[in-house]
Order: sequence, then structure tokens, then C-alpha cells
Amino acid sequence: WILFESGVFSMANVPRNFRLLDELEKAEKGGRPDVSIGLETYDDNTLTNWTGTIIGPVGTVFEGRIYSLKIYAPDNYPRAAPQIQFVNKVNMACVDGSGRVDARKLACLSNWNPETTLLKTMVEVRNEMTNPHNRKSAQPPEGSTY
Repeated sequence: WILFESGVFSMANVPRNFRLLDELEKAEKGGRPDVSIGLETYDDNTLTNWTGTIIGPVGTVFEGRIYSLKIYAPDNYPRAAPQIQFVNKVNMACVDGSGRVDARKLACLSNWNPETTLLKTMVEVRNEMTNPHNRKSAQPPEGSTY
């Protein structure tokens, strides 16, 4: 853990694997009923490949659907943003034709802050579902995947 002279703690300066282990531990203890994250395989010692689940927000075309996502934490995370890709087909302004979240079109990725966690990033993806340009967009058939 790193303390600055001012006594302020910053997760951005913790070594990558310590930071990701902390994020994993917090995610496993629970937190949000509508968004979750975890390692893709339990034996991923590099803590690189993650999965995420988003439950579609009420009052949107996503309501009642469960979305699976792949999350890639690069070697220089948290200095660099994660890469996110939907497994389930989805129609959103920030998602390209192969399911990748376009970092230029999602504020938390385009203006990446190393203090942002993988879970917070997933919450922002879910929040994007409630934006007016996404909330009523026609969606692919439920269960279809990329």
C-alpha cells in the first residue's frame, strides 16, 4: 500500500496484481445485484481475463435480459483502461458490430481515470443502457451471441 505525504491513499499506484486481487476480493464479497465481475478461469494467475454480467435496467429494452461480457485487463492496468466486449448481441451506440465497447464512445473509458475499477466500468456500461439513445433501441433476439 502506498501513502503519500498528504496521507491520501491511491489505488492507482498499487502494483497491478495487488490492485486486481483487491478488486476480485471486493467483487466476490458482493456489492451490486445488477452488475458482477470475476475471473474468467480460477487459475488465471495473470488476472488478465475477466467476465462480467449485467442485468438489463428496468424501463429499457434491456429489461429482463442478462448480458455476459468479457473484460481484458491489460498489462499496464490501471494506468490503461480495460477492454470490454459483449458476448450477447446488443444494440448500443458505444458497441461495435463485433460486440466490443468502443472506448471513444464511453466516457469512463475515453477519459480513463486509474482510480476507476473494473466493476465501476461495468456499472458505467449498464448506465449507458439507460441513455435516451439506447434505452429504446431495437435489440437482437434474446440469447443471440457474437
